Amino acid sequence: MLSDKLKNYLHLHLLVFIAGFTAILGELISIGSIPLVWFRMLIAASILVVYLKFKKTNLAVKPIAILKFSLAGVIIALHWITFFESIEQSNISIALAMFSTGAFFASFIEPIFFKRKIIWYEILFGVMVIFGVWLITQAEIKYIKGILLGISSAFFSSLFAVINGQFIKRYSASIISFYEFISGVLFISLFIVFFGDGFNLDFFKLSHTDWLYLIILGSICTAYAFIAAVYIMKYISPYTVVLTYNLEPIYGIALAIILFPVKEKMSTEFYIGVIIIFSVVILNAILKNTRLLKHP
Repeated sequence: MLSDKLKNYLHLHLLVFIAGFTAILGELISIGSIPLVWFRMLIAASILVVYLKFKKTNLAVKPIAILKFSLAGVIIALHWITFFESIEQSNISIALAMFSTGAFFASFIEPIFFKRKIIWYEILFGVMVIFGVWLITQAEIKYIKGILLGISSAFFSSLFAVINGQFIKRYSASIISFYEFISGVLFISLFIVFFGDGFNLDFFKLSHTDWLYLIILGSICTAYAFIAAVYIMKYISPYTVVLTYNLEPIYGIALAIILFPVKEKMSTEFYIGVIIIFSVVILNAILKNTRLLKHP
């Protein structure tokens, strides 16, 4: 039989695989990125409500906290919208490669929020990431819209992660996510009403496969993945979890190449750029953990 430790590590890799599979669903779902994220957040919020009621969790928080959570909810909604739109404008490989630049943005966002100095190697890594992105852009200039959207998605993701890092010190992760998902749904709803075609029968008239993929996206890839990630961190160090989640783009790109070999065929320069970015992300995580061990 498998030991509990091994089971937890396998569970962690399953969660990372699920995270990478999110991009595959983005390719398979036929609706636009804005309604896609609206459905995703609504489904995830609904499941979280049931979970929190089952756990008998008190959802009451101060109005100022709800306002802060709402801002974070708008940011994560923008992250997902730009991510899925990046897939639409290019392909999964481009979107995930650009998503990996999030560590570069975090290195400059964190010092602002946590009032610390920028570490010397963060500047070096930043230059290396820029070089990797430059290689990809030069080789895949036809996907420039997808590249720019992917970089925007990485920025929103990093900003969200840093802000959430402050919330988690005082509030339950489940409660935070519930309010973030709800505020994301409200934000997108207002956008659809004032700048889109509004809510009509056509908005909800989706194919059976789209409904199936959306339910998988909102339940397994969002609500379950989130709850399970919080659970797994009780048994595996946060460093190991973060480092392992850096494999998400690798899993996603590998899946994309297998499932969509024609659309995902990229140039040699693209893969060199990806290797540079991935190497920086992994090395950055290792060095930061070493620094934390020396200066807890």
